[in-house]
Amino acid sequence: MSFKVVIPARYASSRLPGKPLLDIAGKPMVVRVIEQSLASGATEVVVATDHELIRNAVASYGYDVIMTRADHVSGTDRIAEVVQQQGWGDDTIIVNVQGDEPLIDPALIREVASNLAIHVEASMATACHAVHDTASILNPNIVKVVLDHQGHALYFSRAPIPYPRDAFAANQDIPADMPIYRHIGIYAYRAGFLRAYAALTPSAIEHFESLEQLRVLWHGYKISVEITQKAPASGVDTEADLAYVRSVVISSENKLL
Repeated sequence: MSFKVVIPARYASSRLPGKPLLDIAGKPMVVRVIEQSLASGATEVVVATDHELIRNAVASYGYDVIMTRADHVSGTDRIAEVVQQQGWGDDTIIVNVQGDEPLIDPALIREVASNLAIHVEASMATACHAVHDTASILNPNIVKVVLDHQGHALYFSRAPIPYPRDAFAANQDIPADMPIYRHIGIYAYRAGFLRAYAALTPSAIEHFESLEQLRVLWHGYKISVEITQKAPASGVDTEADLAYVRSVVISSENKLL
């Protein structure tokens, strides 16, 4: 199985402006993401950006970067433009790796690509892992996903789904046998689907939940979901996240010395 990785990288960020270029142990964050992506076995890794500073930084390390429009509303839309520019064949599998995930597990990237390759009926693949604590289930910043019996996504939401009505009514903990999954924001697509995605009209549920993957379900496409056994490494959304990731990378590199 062969697949490509595209890393959408925006310069603008309300919390951390210029986030892809923030230093992590001597390298820009986006370069750390590239290195993890290359370790997955991808045949090609490309950064897609709309900012000259990001392009210059990536190019200075000798990696591939493509300039895209500045008006894309999501990473998927940006990757769809890359597909058009590159003319990749419809069956090409592309994994969307977020540009603020410098600790992403290379094995997870490959797992999601493999999931899509196996599930030919699906247009996309993504990942999730089980959660059991009430705080995570009620946290709107943690997206939940409900699956059907074939492992396809039924719905994604920031609300607690499925909702344990009787347990919550009795002020009890989440039932131990209740399957609740946290969505992991990594996606694999076929190039042919990305060409179709670019023409799909946004849906109301996508807007209200602020979840781009709901556009796919609303239009009737299938998303296959890989259930991984471990939680993903921390991404970078805040200064605290950045400090933690820096400490992890420095510790890891010191062990290699």
